[in-house]
Amino acid sequence: MAEINGPHDGGSEPDYRFTLANERTFLAWLRTALGLLAGGVAVHQLVPDPSTLSTVLAGLCVVLAAVLAASAYPRWRRVQTAMRTGRPLPKSGMLLLLTAGILAITLTAAALVVFS
Repeated sequence: MAEINGPHDGGSEPDYRFTLANERTFLAWLRTALGLLAGGVAVHQLVPDPSTLSTVLAGLCVVLAAVLAASAYPRWRRVQTAMRTGRPLPKSGMLLLLTAGILAITLTAAALVVFS
């Protein structure tokens, strides 16, 4: 089998519906990252009398946004390559990380509401 250098090299062309679904997932990860970034900036700029909790909340949003944005393309590429070569779709640790990050953001926001 020829070596695959890019997500569109080698293997066989997958059903276009799967390719488009993979692209939609990639774009959803980017939208989520943008939403988290906007939330972090909003908390930083709009919370009156910033506290440690609001700073932590803003930081969590921005850091999770950066991690999600940085991992979206590599994930898309791995899935695309797996589909072209007929291999099983790769597992992603980002699902657990994103879930834990959203939980941390939610708990921090709840603490901010209770203690402010």
